[in-house]
Amino acid sequence: MNEAQERSVLQEVLGASIKEQRRARRWGIFFKLLTFSYLFLILALLMGWLGKDGDKATMKAHTAVVDLQGTIAAGGEVTSALITEGLRAAFEDKNTKAVILRANSPGGSPVQAGMMHDEIQRLKKLHPQIPFYVVIEDICASGCYYAAVTGQQIYADKASIVGSIGVLMDGFGFTGAMEKVGIERRLLTAGANKGFLDPFSPQSVEQKERALGMLDEIHQQFIGVVKAGRGKKLVDNPDLFSGLVWSGETGVKLGLVDGLGSVESVARDIVKVDNIVDFTPQPTYADRLARQLGVAAATTFSTHLGLQIK
Repeated sequence: MNEAQERSVLQEVLGASIKEQRRARRWGIFFKLLTFSYLFLILALLMGWLGKDGDKATMKAHTAVVDLQGTIAAGGEVTSALITEGLRAAFEDKNTKAVILRANSPGGSPVQAGMMHDEIQRLKKLHPQIPFYVVIEDICASGCYYAAVTGQQIYADKASIVGSIGVLMDGFGFTGAMEKVGIERRLLTAGANKGFLDPFSPQSVEQKERALGMLDEIHQQFIGVVKAGRGKKLVDNPDLFSGLVWSGETGVKLGLVDGLGSVESVARDIVKVDNIVDFTPQPTYADRLARQLGVAAATTFSTHLGLQIK
């Protein structure tokens, strides 16, 4: 092989090598872009940038549904703001023929339940042409029922748990255990009642009476809301506001529930529109994280004492 041939072969080898490097570089860029796009898509889904709750497929008449699922608590999974956000969107949609609150909650914060109740009443007045129903699934007790009495009609399964119209404040007393192990409580306060119901101090009769008075006040508020919402449908039963719970079937007899049914049966048989659209807001990953951080940062007097509508 002469020098010219060697030079030609070398040029071909170098050319092939350069082409291979360019090809490898292009594939490298492609896979980097693909990986970046994949990571961006995951981030967008987690942050809620895609598929916003307001982008509903509502081009035809429908029955709107909003879920109330879980314990009602400020900063928790179920808050007044979250539920009313979904209800507002449901009522304001031009193709909504009726709104159903699908309830499945043991209750919780009386404040959140009260705010939810009042906002639902406001929405009903703003949209009088749109019927509002409540459908109970497994349980609708205490604070959940506080909100449910806004329903034009309330439906439940025959085995649903309904009621618990009462208020409680729970806690523990550790004074006996402290005495046994020789622990001394050193509590300094400015204000006679600043250590109100302190679990590490002997229970004060005066503070206990004050707490019972507050519980009774909130209980009467609860009773008033139920009577206003249910009216003459309620039967005269001394246990009705005692905190007891009943099955959905007995709830119908007591006037706590109007009838037996599900979301599907109410949409089909009562509303006459069986096209169901879910308007329940779905919190993003960032929302859930912020809410969890907020729970720790927003502890209030009522949650400290364990005050709940139950």
